[in-house]
Amino acid sequence: MKKKIFRWIKIIVLLYCIIGIALYYLQDYFLFHPTVLDRNYRYQFDMPFKEVEIPFNKTDTLNMVQFTPVDSVRRGVVIYFHGNKENINRCAKFAANFTRHGYEVWMADYPGYGKTIGERTEKIIYQQSVQIYKMALTKYKKDSIIIYGKSFGTGIAAYLASVSDCKRLVLETPYSSIPDLMSCYVFIYPTYRISNYKIPTYQYLQEIKVPITIFHGTDDRVVPYRCSKKLKEVLKSSDEFITIEKGLHNNLTDFPLYHQKLDSLLELP
Repeated sequence: MKKKIFRWIKIIVLLYCIIGIALYYLQDYFLFHPTVLDRNYRYQFDMPFKEVEIPFNKTDTLNMVQFTPVDSVRRGVVIYFHGNKENINRCAKFAANFTRHGYEVWMADYPGYGKTIGERTEKIIYQQSVQIYKMALTKYKKDSIIIYGKSFGTGIAAYLASVSDCKRLVLETPYSSIPDLMSCYVFIYPTYRISNYKIPTYQYLQEIKVPITIFHGTDDRVVPYRCSKKLKEVLKSSDEFITIEKGLHNNLTDFPLYHQKLDSLLELP
């Protein structure tokens, strides 16, 4: 009997170690799902846009699409950080939520996504977000810049808002941190130690002085609602956490409440 118990213990420990090693070495595979585009690929969208290539260093280039309102009068710019899947093509349809209010929308791809070339690390993504912000400052005042993040991009948006002055930060389906998000799936592992990406959104939110608006659905199975709900603890009294009942991870724009709230804040002076 003791031998059987000991044998099962060894099997469990072995499986635990194997899965832990796989999580560590394959985490980029689990976290990032890019679609690469050929350098000669031509974007096609049903709204005015301009493609911009931003040299990051001698070898790396950041690719960005700037969507523009039909009206020549511009209220400002929304710097939009998308999720971890595919590239700009996947989220371009959301630009209309902002352009119809007179805002430009700047969407850039992360390294390894779309036409953006170069090494991808947490630090580099942060640096590139700051570079985009500095470009926005050459055209718009600080109080005309809105920073928006969706899913994976919420942590990047929160970082940028914590180190830059802007009008407002808006987060759609955010996480408190990457290790905390991992723990929602593999709670028996020391996720903070094994995670190469930390992106502590909860920490960045505490340093942000401008208004923050958060959208999250109760039925989100990608970033569980309970993982985002923790951010309520660090919000200011003037911030807003909007719960969308029955909302999933990728369908919040199907709900009238999302548009009602987003439209009202975009119309604010």
